[in-house]
Amino acid sequence: MDFKKTRKNIGRFFGWLGLSTCSLIISFLPEKWLYSFAKNIAKVGARIAAKQRKIALESLTMAFGEEKTSQEIERIIQDCFTFLAKAGVELMFLMDRPRRLRERVRIVGRENLERALSAGRGAILVSAHFGNFPLMLARLSLEGYKVGGIMRPMRDTKVEKLFLKKRSRLNIRTIYSQPRKACVDATIRSLAGNEIVFIPIDQNFGTGGVFVDFFGRKAATATGPVVLAQRTKAALIPCFIIRQPDDSHKIVFEPPLTLEEASNSKDTVILNIQRLTNIIEDYIRRYPAEWGWIHRRWKSKPS
Repeated sequence: MDFKKTRKNIGRFFGWLGLSTCSLIISFLPEKWLYSFAKNIAKVGARIAAKQRKIALESLTMAFGEEKTSQEIERIIQDCFTFLAKAGVELMFLMDRPRRLRERVRIVGRENLERALSAGRGAILVSAHFGNFPLMLARLSLEGYKVGGIMRPMRDTKVEKLFLKKRSRLNIRTIYSQPRKACVDATIRSLAGNEIVFIPIDQNFGTGGVFVDFFGRKAATATGPVVLAQRTKAALIPCFIIRQPDDSHKIVFEPPLTLEEASNSKDTVILNIQRLTNIIEDYIRRYPAEWGWIHRRWKSKPS
């Protein structure tokens, strides 16, 4: 018997059971109690998720070890769990209530997006697993934009089907990152149709990407946004969704990034992926609890 696989399946079963239970509670929960409920979930999650806490501590120490005290790092970890719980209950609650979603999420810098789309070649939104980014896609779709996102399918197929259904209901196109050719072809078609494609580049990309500096350490990073922009002439727009003190959200569109040329094509890609990564790092430094520190960002090492 494969005990490791069995343990994972048991964990996913209880995860699905917990998600289903929370979803049922949220369907009856008054909105004014939504965030209190999320905070209680975060407290429980922070206690039982020892592995995730350990990864978060390692990641934060690597990023901020010489800049922040251990107390500050612990505070970020707790806030990170709280923000993740809030994001989860918001997805369950707001994605089934489009009117409230529109009211709770405002847009800043929209002129940058409009200017890019006016060229008719689509827009690549470059971002991270930062803030409640699925709400950003939902909000843009409610504004009438044709929007999709490149995503890795979740390991738990039941959970994946649940959120795929919610995205589809709001006309958010899901472009799975694998198979790679199908992903590239679907993305090019979307951009050719002057659509918006959301691409996060903040997770470990193994041997398929390039290594750039991220918090002073080399991190394997996807090259897709720059390569696609070179190929399609679509605009590259850094964008982020930021939680506000009252738990509303603000979407920020930065000005489009004009590609800079290096001495050869490979260095051109690295140069511009580094520029985009610098923008992502800047937002994480300003809002550290908004990012997913439970991911091993520096797992892959340069050979």
